[in-house]
Amino acid sequence: MEKSFSESYKEAGVDVTAGYKAVELMKKSVQETYTKGVMSDLGGFGGLFKLGLFKLDISEMKEPILVSGTDGVGTKLKLAFLLDKHDTIGQDCVAMCVNDIVCCGAKPLFFLDYISLWKNIPEMVASIVKGVADGCKKAGCALVGGETAEMPGLYSDNEYDLAGFSVGVVDKAKIINPDNIEEGDVVIGLTSSGVHSNGFSLVRKIFNVNEENLREYREELGMTLGEALLTPTKIYVKPVLKLIDEVTVKGISHITGGGFYENMPRMLNDNVSLEIQKDAYPVPEIFKLIQKKGNIPERDMYNTFNMGIGMAIIVPESDKEKALKVLEQEGEKAYVIGKVVKGNKEIKVM
Repeated sequence: MEKSFSESYKEAGVDVTAGYKAVELMKKSVQETYTKGVMSDLGGFGGLFKLGLFKLDISEMKEPILVSGTDGVGTKLKLAFLLDKHDTIGQDCVAMCVNDIVCCGAKPLFFLDYISLWKNIPEMVASIVKGVADGCKKAGCALVGGETAEMPGLYSDNEYDLAGFSVGVVDKAKIINPDNIEEGDVVIGLTSSGVHSNGFSLVRKIFNVNEENLREYREELGMTLGEALLTPTKIYVKPVLKLIDEVTVKGISHITGGGFYENMPRMLNDNVSLEIQKDAYPVPEIFKLIQKKGNIPERDMYNTFNMGIGMAIIVPESDKEKALKVLEQEGEKAYVIGKVVKGNKEIKVM
C-alpha cells in the first residue's frame, strides 16, 4: 500500500496515506481486544469470527440466536471537539450497542466502528479507536474491524461522527422473557457513571457549552463541567451476564434516551407496570445541576436522562438479596429502586 497515493485526491482534501498511518497507530489497541474467535487482522474487507472459539461454548447451546445492535454517540461529540479530547468517546459508542445486546441475555462477540470526518488526522483517529478498544475489552468482545472515511466539505473543520455495530449470541431458551414478569417482582437499579450519551442536545442548550465553561471547575461536581459530561458510558455486560448465571432475571432495560418513561416499559409484558422510588438511590449531582440550571420539570428529567440509573433489572423478590450481593461482588453499586404491580406498562416515579 506504500505505492497507493493520489496527488489529485489529496488536493481535493483526501489523503489516503493518512489512513494507512492511522491503522498502524491503532493496531496495538485493536489487537488487545482479540478473543479466540477472531480469524482476521486489520486491513481486510471483512472481520472474520469463528463461533465456538470463545469462553461461551456454542456447542453447549441447543439453539444459538444471534443478537445485533447499532448506535452512535450523538451530540456528546460536540464536547469532545471543544475540549480536543477523543480518547473516551469510543467507549460511549461501544456501550450504547453492547448494553442493548445484553438486555436480551446475550454475550457480545464482536464490534465494528465507523468514523467519518472532515480530515484524517492519524493520531486523533487512533485516539478515538483506543476508546473503542477500551470499551470492547470492558465488554469482553473483539474489535474485528471498522471504517474511516474522509469527507471534506461534509463536516466542519475538526468535526467527525462515530457509530458502531455489535453482534452477540444467546441460547434461545435463555433469552430474557418479559412474559415471566409478575406482580411482586422487584426492580434493581445499577448506577450510571453520569449522563452517559443521551440528552446532550438539551445539555448543550442549558449550559450554552463552550470551551471556557467546560473547563470551569464545579465545586458540587468535584471536577470541571467538561470532565463530568464527558465521563464515558458505563458498560454493564460482565456483571449482568454474571447475574443471569446466578439468579432468575426476568427483565433488563438499558436506560438511554427517553429515560425511565421510554425505556423501562420496553422490558415489561402488557399486564404489569412499575412503581419506582426516586429516593431509593442517590441522584448524582450532575443531574441536580442540569435541572436547576435549566429549570427543567422533574418529569422531563426522568423522561430525558438516566438520572443515575444506567440499567434496570427485574428479579423475583426472593432473589433480591442474592442479586445485590452478586452485583456488589462484580463491582457494581446497585439498589432496589421499585416493584412490579398490576397495570399496562405504566411507569410511576414516586
